Amino acid sequence: MIDKTVSSAAAAIADIHDDATVMIGGFGVAGQPAELIDALIDHGARNLTIVNNNAGNGEAGLAALLRARRVRKIVCSFPRQADSQVFDALYRAGDIELELVPQGNLAARIQAAGAGLGAIFTPTGYGTLLAEGKETRRIAGRDYVLEYPIHADFALIKAWRGDRWGNLQYRKAARNFGPIMAAAARQTIVQVGQLLPLGEMDPETVVTPGIFVHKLVCVAGQSMQGGRHA
Repeated sequence: MIDKTVSSAAAAIADIHDDATVMIGGFGVAGQPAELIDALIDHGARNLTIVNNNAGNGEAGLAALLRARRVRKIVCSFPRQADSQVFDALYRAGDIELELVPQGNLAARIQAAGAGLGAIFTPTGYGTLLAEGKETRRIAGRDYVLEYPIHADFALIKAWRGDRWGNLQYRKAARNFGPIMAAAARQTIVQVGQLLPLGEMDPETVVTPGIFVHKLVCVAGQSMQGGRHA
């Protein structure tokens, strides 16, 4: 019998190790798996590379992970939003590395990893500092930059509902990076707000099939924003 559910967020993230690359879903706090991040802080894994759209908001969630000094490098699109003070202080002090990736390229590179592609050509970034040292090519009269897929050891994502096979549905804009990160990681760990019996989820509404999910924990009343560190 296939049952990917685990009893707690701590059990869900137990395999995450030092030096791992971890994708974390969410667009700001929308879709951020705050309870899994809290468990990761307690777990103690260090020297992590984090792939996320942002670099943390306020003091909770991803920002709390940064504040705990568990992150060596962050790969993201928006490191300087108004409330990214934790990242900003670490970066100015030279205590964290940043790989800045345009948002469309970030999504495309994650998708490329999930699709098993070796590389992609994208026009975004051509002629800018972000393309320095990278291969370029002119295709059909347009200039492109060669970019490589972003793979991860683990992905932490938040979904609205799931079943014990790991099939997932998302809530509105909280869907954002979850589906593509689930396909790009060696191990995908999910927190859901509702765990449904098999057969109650219309297959046509499943966004992430269970084949991409390895562990799933139901967080009753999971937070819409932040976490316990708020």
